[in-house]
Amino acid sequence: MRTPLRKIGNSRGILIPAALLAECGMVDEIDLRLELGKTIVIAAARPAREAWYQGFSAELDDDAWEGLTQDLDCTDWAW
Repeated sequence: MRTPLRKIGNSRGILIPAALLAECGMVDEIDLRLELGKTIVIAAARPAREAWYQGFSAELDDDAWEGLTQDLDCTDWAW
């Protein structure tokens, strides 16, 4: 689909048909990025940290506290 670039203030913009936005699941926000220096990609915005927890396995997770000694005389921390 070809569409003209329109002047919007000091910038340029495009109008995206509502049917196309609905088909892509775009509502209020989009992700806009430049690929290979000359390609603008417009993608539906995903919620922050979407699916970041997928693939986590407690059995495979290293114990970050393992090997640390407990400093009971330390006054720097207030519990």
